[in-house]
Amino acid sequence: MATVTENRPDEVWQYREGNGGQFASINRPFAGARFERDLPSGKHPFQLYSLATPNGVKVTIMFEELLALGHGEAEYDAWRIDIGAGDQFGSGFTAINPNGKIPALLDRSDPDRPIRLFESGSILLHLADKFGAFIPSGGSERAETLNWLFWQMGTGPFLGGGFGHFFAYAPERFDYALDRYAMEAKRQLDLLDKRLSEVPYLAGEDYSIADIAAWPWYGQLARGHSYEGADVFLDAKSYPHLLEWAERIAERPAVERGKIVNKSGVLDDRHTAEDIDRALAAG
Repeated sequence: MATVTENRPDEVWQYREGNGGQFASINRPFAGARFERDLPSGKHPFQLYSLATPNGVKVTIMFEELLALGHGEAEYDAWRIDIGAGDQFGSGFTAINPNGKIPALLDRSDPDRPIRLFESGSILLHLADKFGAFIPSGGSERAETLNWLFWQMGTGPFLGGGFGHFFAYAPERFDYALDRYAMEAKRQLDLLDKRLSEVPYLAGEDYSIADIAAWPWYGQLARGHSYEGADVFLDAKSYPHLLEWAERIAERPAVERGKIVNKSGVLDDRHTAEDIDRALAAG
């Protein structure tokens, strides 16, 4: 009978510096600030500290959608946080988001009672309720919007930290991990495709924060604008309803504007609408 050799983990896990992968230089097994650094501050009611990752893009799209509706009070300053350099571990940033992740938002609409906001879903919900936009006021429609918003918040880490990590960032190929997360990614894509075969938007008939949350992850992956080659690997063309939804949302002017904010080499910081205009004109 063949002998099976088990590769068991240590009884107590030990941190080993330089454990491989693209983010080994910043990942640590502890939370909190690593150095003292104040954050910059602008003149607008909202101060956003972020990066043009899928989670960051959710929030800048939301701001641009609100401005497109005529909500001038939604003007914002967006400051680029270089997560590769560890900017998110400065004391000013962790005072807003103790979890040390982008995006982080300071709402100074009431200067006497500023509100800190972290986690992209929390930020979207706060803005939607504050301006009465992209979320129904009550009933089953609001519940359905929140269902899909929190679905994305729960499933996103499997797509990004799971599939995305082992597909694009792991220092070597791990077939078991890649197969595990590719299967889950395809299950999620199939769920979205089935849902979008029934309704034009995730929560039903109307575009909402559920779509704003999901599009930067699933829409961009399906369109081939996520991890290079992932759309082919996951056979994204086999999800036609998801693809149609992804392209339809991509055509929204506010989406085109929001997705470039805090993008390195394109638009590091945003303080006025003209900043985006210039970046788009430059190409």
